[in-house]
Amino acid sequence: MTAYSAAREGLHVVLLEPGAHVGGMVTGGLSATDLGNYRIIGGYARDFYMKAAANYGVHDLDHPANWLSEPHVDEAIFRAMLKDAGVEIHFHHRLRERDGVELKGKHLLSLTTDDGTRWPAKVFADCSYEGDLMAQARISYTWGRESAAEYAEDLAGVREKTPKHQFLWPLSAYDDHRHLLPEIDPGPLATPGSGDKKVQSYNFRLILTNDPANKLPFPRPPGYDRARFALLARYLNEFAQHLGRAPGFRDITNPVMIPNHKADFNNNGPVSTDYIGHSWKYPEATYAGKAALWQDHLLYTQAFFYFISQDASVPASLRAEVNQWGLPRDEFADTDHWPNQLYIREGRRMVGEYVMRQSDLQTGRTKPDSIGMGSYNSDSHNIQRVAMPDGNVQNEGDVQVPVEPYEIAYRSITPQRSEAENLLVPVCLSASHAAYSSVRMEPQYMIIGQAAGAAASLAIQHHTFIQDVAIPELQHKLREHGAILHLSEEFSAATSH
Repeated sequence: MTAYSAAREGLHVVLLEPGAHVGGMVTGGLSATDLGNYRIIGGYARDFYMKAAANYGVHDLDHPANWLSEPHVDEAIFRAMLKDAGVEIHFHHRLRERDGVELKGKHLLSLTTDDGTRWPAKVFADCSYEGDLMAQARISYTWGRESAAEYAEDLAGVREKTPKHQFLWPLSAYDDHRHLLPEIDPGPLATPGSGDKKVQSYNFRLILTNDPANKLPFPRPPGYDRARFALLARYLNEFAQHLGRAPGFRDITNPVMIPNHKADFNNNGPVSTDYIGHSWKYPEATYAGKAALWQDHLLYTQAFFYFISQDASVPASLRAEVNQWGLPRDEFADTDHWPNQLYIREGRRMVGEYVMRQSDLQTGRTKPDSIGMGSYNSDSHNIQRVAMPDGNVQNEGDVQVPVEPYEIAYRSITPQRSEAENLLVPVCLSASHAAYSSVRMEPQYMIIGQAAGAAASLAIQHHTFIQDVAIPELQHKLREHGAILHLSEEFSAATSH
């Protein structure tokens, strides 16, 4: 969206994509769009979702169901938008590791990709989930959780109570020989409110189908070991005893139906598709380390679905329900029908001109330099699964707190002016863990991306640093293309173009 927006402003835009697809999670499995208050989603983001809805013969976005579409449809739309805007895309072009950025003081001169190609530009944007360009440009950043004291946030740091996606009764963390079960950290849990360098869990957002003509069975993955799901087996087998009914597929996943007999399956419950505790090293890992963690997450996901669909220890009624579903033949053809994007919910976060924090979502919700709005819950997934002193297992880290619509500051996507003058960071933006838990949603990335593209054009046009872009001019340009910037505004038919 940054590339599209900048190109629409007349710039020559080169989009370097390390993989083979555009769209990130929007085309990589997250089809159940995290909307919040959808009336504050305007601009090119709304245009995109209107195009997706039109593919199914729907011509408004007045209901949440109208925002749901299939990954291959979404990618076709993105590719068409980029082509129409004249964006020059280069797939399989990754920033060279460690020495891929040429700097002169605080001015970025060029990038170099793995193949040795040098890419000079006037303005750069790091639109990745990883923030490798930002890091190589020596921009200040962090990862993990701040302490509650750092920004006076009661949602920060280790959580004293984590009621959601939690074990619903006391469940031992140990086997009969007092050995810790797999996928449990021995602990102890740190003091509530303390900070750490642990990262909320990642997963793959699976698109599955219940259309017999389109579905493929869940394959047995290489190196499959059913023992890693001993905790899940114990939970499922005690389920009826505690809740008076057999466990269902929805007790361990969260399916949301999308068009053409498909659903987006997300994490749900205490043991699900989130690979809890295995994301911590990802933000700072080498490329090889990231690839290994990505593959480990994929194998966990494949093993999880094979286990719940095939293992004799899983209640038969649940196995039967799971096997009504399968991988879709018509999605993700080049990755064996598994999603092509790992859901990197949070990695590096810039420490930029302005750090968004919990208060920006709850009390100080207006910003003079607003470039768009967010409204989704403060939503962070569990960070660790720990053996507690009483011998039972507990998940920790989940945050789910409603917010009212709030404004996103342009300063949160600009580095400190002492560090870089021509780099924008729309995804690994400047926010605390508590604030990032809401702003990290895909519609907001699109909204922020539109602003980044427009800001790049103004910086080039006026020969200014990106921090000195005139905010009224930027806001005017965004509004010209349907953006919604302030709490006094929301999308309605009267404001449509």
